[in-house]
Amino acid sequence: MPGGIHGSMTALAGGAEEPRVDAVPPWKSVRRTVAVVFFGWATAACTAVLAYLMLGAEWIPITVGVVLCLAFAVTLILLHQALWLTVLSSVPALFVLVGAVQYAPEAALELRGVRERVVIVADSAAGTSSDSHRFTLRAADGDEMEEKLVFDGAVWAPKVGDQLDVMRDPEGAVPMEQADDVDAAGRLEGLIAGTVGWTLIAVMAGWRGHVRRRRGRGESLLLRLAW
Repeated sequence: MPGGIHGSMTALAGGAEEPRVDAVPPWKSVRRTVAVVFFGWATAACTAVLAYLMLGAEWIPITVGVVLCLAFAVTLILLHQALWLTVLSSVPALFVLVGAVQYAPEAALELRGVRERVVIVADSAAGTSSDSHRFTLRAADGDEMEEKLVFDGAVWAPKVGDQLDVMRDPEGAVPMEQADDVDAAGRLEGLIAGTVGWTLIAVMAGWRGHVRRRRGRGESLLLRLAW
């Protein structure tokens, strides 16, 4: 009788325990990680292609790129089930965004641009507190150029009377830039470096997220619905 009571109490105690959360199968974690990696690659590629299609309208690829970068950050949070890797991913995200947006216009300037030596003869921000400059330029033949050179910022801003080498697009699709600032190869390297950084972070997030679930921490309802 005591043995029966003891067995019943043990069974009741065992039944009162919370059910163990099943770990996510490894293949599912791999699938999720691969999906996040491909989304990062697609973000970089789509932003770069859009920048090429929208030459002269940089705000469009910038806006789309920022939205896609934020979406990638959300997928990292869902994959990792933590925040610190997502914060770390903001560094390569900057390389991806700048490289993807700037590569196409700078490549166009290097491909078909005309290099000219000019002199700054007027500054739209002169006598104001504005840091947005629109410089009027005089070409080597003495004629003022119709296109203005745009420069935002107070640090290292050129001044009236300075001589500059500029690259301008004869088709007018790409804004004029200082020749020293045109570096398509550097933009491409930054884009590739940022994408590689995203890939490594996504793989790390997938592994650490799998370990967290294997230890019985479970996963969010949002993640179960999304995957």
